[in-house]
Amino acid sequence: MIPDKEQLRLFETLTQIPGVAAHEMAVRDFMKAELSKHADELVYDNLGSVFAVKRCGVKGAPRLMMSGHMDEVGFLVKQITPKGLIRIFPVGRTWEHVIMAQRVKVYSGQTGLAYPGAVASIPPHLLPEDSAKRLLSVDQMLVDIGTESREEVLSLGIRPGDMIVVDGPFVPLLGGKKLLAKAWDNRFGCALAVDVLREVAADRLAVDLYIGATVQEESGLRGARTSAFAIEPDVAIVFESSAANDNQGDELEFGQQGKGALMRFIDRTSITHRGLFRYAVGLCEERKIPHQYFMALGGTDSGEIHTARSGCPSMTVGVPSRYIHTNSSIMDYSDYAAAKDFALAFVRSLDAAAYRDRILSYSR
Repeated sequence: MIPDKEQLRLFETLTQIPGVAAHEMAVRDFMKAELSKHADELVYDNLGSVFAVKRCGVKGAPRLMMSGHMDEVGFLVKQITPKGLIRIFPVGRTWEHVIMAQRVKVYSGQTGLAYPGAVASIPPHLLPEDSAKRLLSVDQMLVDIGTESREEVLSLGIRPGDMIVVDGPFVPLLGGKKLLAKAWDNRFGCALAVDVLREVAADRLAVDLYIGATVQEESGLRGARTSAFAIEPDVAIVFESSAANDNQGDELEFGQQGKGALMRFIDRTSITHRGLFRYAVGLCEERKIPHQYFMALGGTDSGEIHTARSGCPSMTVGVPSRYIHTNSSIMDYSDYAAAKDFALAFVRSLDAAAYRDRILSYSR
């Protein structure tokens, strides 16, 4: 199973747009343009999250929130040294092992221009033996964009707080069976939101659909909190690219590529509502949608959405992606297709009776 040219273009565009937490403006502009094609209106929180609204016109219909998040893991400019090197501050969870010698782009907040560079790496030949064996902390790392003084960096319009994004091209592998890119966490969710809305554009749904993407997930689920406050959803599905744990060949590990959509039942920030979980898994079984059970040590936007108001049954559904939070993450397209099939089945099947009798009844 491979994507068509239109799907590949969507994936490439979304994964290549830069956007760490609080710097998602270019991603939001793209999402606004795509979502507005099939929306009754667009709604926002005050941090930058954006959602398309498709109303069904049915009195008392449940509000269904479906969302990914726009931000990717990256860095901010922390300080500029007299020699023109840049100290960095991580935005989102990073791992020192995969940062050293990576190529990056530093974006001027004044001009919007991108300056390519690399995370500075001192060759082991120039280090004492004991130092060469130790891993540097992020605080000790520097970005080199070729400048030779603080003044030269400042002349480019680069200041503390500006965005630094890891640089990684979009590469279809094996004709598109697998897809290599930066930022699958979580431009996967953005792509799925665009795809699902386009697919149901002509449908007569039985829910009021709010579908889009939040900001600042990687820095504390902030956009999820504000979006849930603004939308007041009755039920929510969070689209998330999650860590695959299958490359050692152990089939008992969670997150097997090529085995279908991830149905998450617990993570660090939430325990999936049992009524919603049973309804979602039941749909997969009924429609023969490839799926797998999943748990994680991290969290997602569901961690904030599920505690909104008096509580909102929420669930994270995603794909297993290898090497997330690097510039070389790999997604299996068949897993994306399974997640899309589930999302479409869910939005098309949900109505007031299913929400009341099959989901919410578990809580009452």
